[in-house]
Amino acid sequence: MTRKIVLLCFYLIVLFVFSSGCTSQSTNTQETNTTETIPTTLNLLEYHRIYPGTDGESHFGTVKVEETLVNAAPPAPPLYLSVDKPASKYLFYSFQPGWTGDLHPSPARQFLVLLSGEVEVETSDGGVQQFGPGDIILLEDTWGKGHRSKNIGDEYLHFFGVQSR
Repeated sequence: MTRKIVLLCFYLIVLFVFSSGCTSQSTNTQETNTTETIPTTLNLLEYHRIYPGTDGESHFGTVKVEETLVNAAPPAPPLYLSVDKPASKYLFYSFQPGWTGDLHPSPARQFLVLLSGEVEVETSDGGVQQFGPGDIILLEDTWGKGHRSKNIGDEYLHFFGVQSR
């Protein structure tokens, strides 16, 4: 579990660094040592979204991330990178076993990556979803009724968060 958390943090830091000003050029195709052609774009990564509707009710959604093969850090081989988005700070959240939060809007627009534990989130429209380690959630319900969160595991719940400007 610790190795998974370290790798996830490393991946997030790399994404944060690249999204903070790295410019790159896209390539059209890439061949491996076995002359196997790999795709120039990927849509494998997805995240969960909690957002407010026009009536102030919060809802769940899922977003697929498009990544393009780029030469981001030569001489390292090309890697897949999404478009960059502005971010202002990062932080960690920890919730003790049994913690339950009442209905509330998110204090900021932010991505949360669940590092360990299990959480149940309920949107104000009645939707309920459970998330585990590695799940990514974009909280955009900064107004309206918001959502409820509950630590449903027997251990601490740890999130890594990146807030946007």
